[in-house]
Amino acid sequence: MADDMTHAALTPLLGREFDNFLFASIEDDRNGPLLSVVSALARLEVDPWKEAASLARLPREQAKQRLSSLIASLPKGATTGLSPEIIASRLVALLPQAGSVNTAAPATLRQVAPVPRSRLFVVLGVLVLLLVGYFIFTARASNVPDGAPGTPVATSEPATRR
Repeated sequence: MADDMTHAALTPLLGREFDNFLFASIEDDRNGPLLSVVSALARLEVDPWKEAASLARLPREQAKQRLSSLIASLPKGATTGLSPEIIASRLVALLPQAGSVNTAAPATLRQVAPVPRSRLFVVLGVLVLLLVGYFIFTARASNVPDGAPGTPVATSEPATRR
Protein backbone atom coordinates (compact mmCIF):
# COMPACT_ATOMS: atom_id res chain seq x y z
CA MET A 1 0.00 0.00 0.00
CA ALA A 2 1.16 3.57 -0.58
CA ASP A 3 1.26 4.22 3.19
CA ASP A 4 4.06 1.65 3.50
CA MET A 5 6.34 3.54 1.12
CA THR A 6 9.43 5.24 2.50
CA HIS A 7 9.13 8.97 2.86
CA ALA A 8 11.21 10.81 0.29
CA ALA A 9 13.21 12.53 3.01
CA LEU A 10 14.43 9.16 4.29
CA THR A 11 15.57 7.78 0.96
CA PRO A 12 18.91 9.63 0.87
CA LEU A 13 19.88 7.59 3.93
CA LEU A 14 20.20 4.59 1.61
CA GLY A 15 22.75 6.40 -0.51
CA ARG A 16 22.97 7.02 -4.19
CA GLU A 17 24.35 3.57 -4.98
CA PHE A 18 20.88 2.40 -6.08
CA ASP A 19 20.26 5.29 -8.51
CA ASN A 20 21.56 3.43 -11.59
CA PHE A 21 19.18 0.59 -10.86
CA LEU A 22 16.14 2.56 -9.74
CA PHE A 23 16.21 5.12 -12.54
CA ALA A 24 17.04 2.68 -15.32
CA SER A 25 14.32 2.05 -17.88
CA ILE A 26 12.54 -1.28 -17.86
CA GLU A 27 12.79 -1.46 -21.63
CA ASP A 28 14.10 0.66 -24.45
CA ASP A 29 10.77 1.73 -25.89
CA ARG A 30 10.89 3.55 -29.19
CA ASN A 31 7.20 4.50 -29.26
CA GLY A 32 6.61 6.25 -25.98
CA PRO A 33 7.86 7.27 -22.58
CA LEU A 34 10.15 4.85 -20.82
CA LEU A 35 9.00 3.15 -17.64
CA SER A 36 11.69 3.34 -14.98
CA VAL A 37 12.25 0.72 -12.30
CA VAL A 38 11.23 3.19 -9.59
CA SER A 39 7.94 3.89 -11.42
CA ALA A 40 7.27 0.23 -12.08
CA LEU A 41 7.80 -0.72 -8.44
CA ALA A 42 5.65 2.18 -7.28
CA ARG A 43 2.86 1.03 -9.61
CA LEU A 44 3.05 -2.36 -7.92
CA GLU A 45 2.81 -0.60 -4.52
CA VAL A 46 6.29 -1.80 -3.60
CA ASP A 47 8.69 0.61 -1.93
CA PRO A 48 11.40 1.07 -4.60
CA TRP A 49 14.28 1.82 -2.21
CA LYS A 50 13.47 -1.01 0.18
CA GLU A 51 13.10 -3.40 -2.74
CA ALA A 52 16.43 -2.28 -4.24
CA ALA A 53 18.17 -2.86 -0.89
CA SER A 54 16.46 -6.23 -0.55
CA LEU A 55 17.47 -7.29 -4.08
CA ALA A 56 21.06 -6.20 -3.46
CA ARG A 57 21.25 -8.47 -0.40
CA LEU A 58 20.08 -11.51 -2.38
CA PRO A 59 22.33 -13.72 -4.50
CA ARG A 60 22.17 -12.53 -8.13
CA GLU A 61 20.10 -15.48 -9.34
CA GLN A 62 17.47 -15.02 -6.63
CA ALA A 63 17.42 -11.28 -7.28
CA LYS A 64 16.78 -11.96 -11.00
CA GLN A 65 13.91 -14.33 -10.14
CA ARG A 66 12.33 -11.85 -7.72
CA LEU A 67 12.64 -8.91 -10.12
CA SER A 68 11.42 -11.04 -13.02
CA SER A 69 8.25 -11.94 -11.10
CA LEU A 70 7.68 -8.27 -10.25
CA ILE A 71 8.10 -7.24 -13.90
CA ALA A 72 5.78 -10.05 -15.01
CA SER A 73 3.10 -8.75 -12.64
CA LEU A 74 3.08 -5.29 -14.27
CA PRO A 75 -0.11 -4.43 -16.16
CA LYS A 76 -0.27 -5.37 -19.84
CA GLY A 77 1.45 -2.82 -22.03
CA ALA A 78 4.06 -1.79 -19.46
CA THR A 79 6.61 -3.92 -21.30
CA THR A 80 6.66 -4.71 -24.98
CA GLY A 81 8.67 -7.52 -26.48
CA LEU A 82 11.38 -8.75 -24.13
CA SER A 83 10.72 -11.42 -21.55
CA PRO A 84 10.71 -10.41 -17.88
CA GLU A 85 13.73 -12.69 -17.30
CA ILE A 86 15.87 -10.84 -19.87
CA ILE A 87 14.82 -7.45 -18.49
CA ALA A 88 15.54 -8.59 -14.92
CA SER A 89 18.99 -9.89 -15.88
CA ARG A 90 19.95 -6.53 -17.36
CA LEU A 91 18.59 -4.58 -14.40
CA VAL A 92 20.06 -6.77 -11.65
CA ALA A 93 23.49 -6.14 -13.17
CA LEU A 94 22.97 -2.46 -12.24
CA LEU A 95 22.57 -3.27 -8.54
CA PRO A 96 25.60 -2.67 -6.34
CA GLN A 97 27.41 -5.68 -4.91
CA ALA A 98 25.98 -6.78 -1.54
CA GLY A 99 29.19 -6.15 0.43
CA SER A 100 29.96 -2.74 -1.10
CA VAL A 101 26.99 -0.74 0.14
CA ASN A 102 24.84 -0.16 3.17
CA THR A 103 22.20 -2.78 2.47
CA ALA A 104 21.01 -3.16 6.03
CA ALA A 105 17.61 -4.64 6.58
CA PRO A 106 14.84 -2.01 6.40
CA ALA A 107 14.20 -2.31 10.14
CA THR A 108 17.79 -1.29 10.88
CA LEU A 109 17.96 1.72 8.56
CA ARG A 110 18.72 4.97 10.30
CA GLN A 111 15.70 7.08 11.06
CA VAL A 112 15.50 10.85 11.17
CA ALA A 113 16.20 11.98 14.73
CA PRO A 114 13.21 13.47 16.56
CA VAL A 115 13.36 17.03 17.83
CA PRO A 116 14.64 16.97 21.42
CA ARG A 117 12.10 17.85 24.09
CA SER A 118 14.48 20.45 25.52
CA ARG A 119 14.06 22.52 22.36
CA LEU A 120 10.30 22.36 22.80
CA PHE A 121 10.60 23.61 26.38
CA VAL A 122 12.87 26.47 25.30
CA VAL A 123 10.37 27.57 22.66
CA LEU A 124 7.49 27.36 25.13
CA GLY A 125 9.51 29.29 27.74
CA VAL A 126 10.25 32.10 25.27
CA LEU A 127 6.58 32.23 24.33
CA VAL A 128 5.54 32.52 28.00
CA LEU A 129 8.08 35.31 28.58
CA LEU A 130 6.77 37.21 25.58
CA LEU A 131 3.19 36.90 26.81
CA VAL A 132 4.10 38.04 30.34
CA GLY A 133 6.01 41.01 28.90
CA TYR A 134 3.04 41.91 26.71
CA PHE A 135 0.62 41.87 29.63
CA ILE A 136 2.94 43.97 31.82
CA PHE A 137 3.38 46.50 29.02
CA THR A 138 -0.35 46.78 28.35
CA ALA A 139 -1.10 47.07 32.07
CA ARG A 140 1.35 49.96 32.48
CA ALA A 141 0.15 51.62 29.30
CA SER A 142 -3.42 51.60 30.59
CA ASN A 143 -2.31 53.36 33.84
CA VAL A 144 -0.82 56.33 31.98
CA PRO A 145 -3.14 59.35 32.27
CA ASP A 146 -4.60 60.97 29.19
CA GLY A 147 -2.19 63.07 27.24
CA ALA A 148 1.19 62.39 25.80
CA PRO A 149 3.42 60.16 27.85
CA GLY A 150 6.16 62.01 29.70
CA THR A 151 4.29 65.36 29.84
CA PRO A 152 3.28 66.77 33.20
CA VAL A 153 -0.32 66.36 34.17
CA ALA A 154 -2.30 69.63 34.29
CA THR A 155 -3.70 70.50 37.69
CA SER A 156 -6.17 73.11 38.84
CA GLU A 157 -3.63 74.65 41.19
CA PRO A 158 -1.73 77.68 39.99
CA ALA A 159 1.98 77.41 39.59
CA THR A 160 3.99 79.19 42.25
CA ARG A 161 6.13 82.07 41.20
CA ARG A 162 9.43 83.01 42.66
